[in-house]
Amino acid sequence: MHDRELLAAMFRAAVDAADPRTALARHLPEPPTSGRTVVIGAGKGAAQMAAALEELWPKPLTGVVVTRYGYGCSTRSIDLIEAAHPVPDAAGLQATQRLFDTIVDLNEEDLVIALICGGASALLPCPPDGLTLDDEIALNEALLASGAPISAMNTVRKHFSGIKGGRLAAATKARVASLIVSDIPGDNPAFVGSGPTVPDSTRRADAQAIIEQYAISLSPRMMAHLQSPGADAPLPDDPTFARNSISIIASARLSLEAAALTASQAGITPHILSDSIEGEARDVANVHAALAREIGQRDRPFSRPCVLISGGETTVTIRGQGGRGGRNGEFALAAALGLQDLEASLIAADTDGIDGSESNAGAFVDGTTVQRMRAAGIDARELLSRNDSYSAFEAVGDLFVTGPTGTNVNDFRAIMVR
Repeated sequence: MHDRELLAAMFRAAVDAADPRTALARHLPEPPTSGRTVVIGAGKGAAQMAAALEELWPKPLTGVVVTRYGYGCSTRSIDLIEAAHPVPDAAGLQATQRLFDTIVDLNEEDLVIALICGGASALLPCPPDGLTLDDEIALNEALLASGAPISAMNTVRKHFSGIKGGRLAAATKARVASLIVSDIPGDNPAFVGSGPTVPDSTRRADAQAIIEQYAISLSPRMMAHLQSPGADAPLPDDPTFARNSISIIASARLSLEAAALTASQAGITPHILSDSIEGEARDVANVHAALAREIGQRDRPFSRPCVLISGGETTVTIRGQGGRGGRNGEFALAAALGLQDLEASLIAADTDGIDGSESNAGAFVDGTTVQRMRAAGIDARELLSRNDSYSAFEAVGDLFVTGPTGTNVNDFRAIMVR
């Protein structure tokens, strides 16, 4: 098997390990004895989770889930709404209200199954009193450009929301079972999608510290809200959540282990570096490339042939104007500069199938990538400075395109060194 084919097979193994049907079957809650079962959910894989639940659940159910435009699939009894991601829109605002309306009149005998995965933060805008959808859009755009890690972004988001930070679960008397596909380094369920059904202990002072640390510019009206008690979300010890349950049904760790097994079966020794790497994408790429060069030139700290595997969620600080691409393309382009003339191959891709806002999941790299870009009239370093990885890889045919995968356990990176 060609190295690029093996890397793609490892990616597919990682995605398959997070398949909603397989993951849900292991974590279904007990059905209610006499009440109704109602489903709510949000995220880039929420539609596929809902369809899988319909197949698995032994009793009638109804409900509504929200996913990104173009990420839907056929469901029977659960309504599907599509909205914008990564920047919220009015459809998301209406969908948020539908979720509240679906559960607000339930009682203690009923069960709410909450299907939550990555992307729910943007898909569920819910500006609190005194703020508008435009304020929430401005917040999202500022956070995405700040370079802050996802856990920090979601800490801020939940203090400018009427649904995040457990507020959705707090709106019903029913028991809530949250089934979560984690795309968060460390798998803290309160940070997946900013935790609409899962409270956590962060306070508005934590959000304030993040805003200051990353120099995030917000309007005076938004800063005034952050200083008010209305910004505080319920805490985990609130009695409202006493009967609820939380299950991480799929995560980056399980997916990386599946990819490692695929490499082993092909005769390549895998080394999982971490499933929770955060940081600036180009900086993380430089470290990965340096490690690969050490292996390629000195057979240390690992012997060749081997493949280095990592996950997590890097970030990109926007430096240029008009650049196209996401964090995996940025990682790949920076790594290409460090892997020049090395007998190595790399894949960097988002497990949801879409890197940023473009059509690709990520990109392939090898030791000839920069040379081939140069022959095509592309200056890899100059495009990296403009955050334009998509154009660079498009020029040499090295985009990795899968379409939406129906799940999301964040970034997948693998570097094979011969």
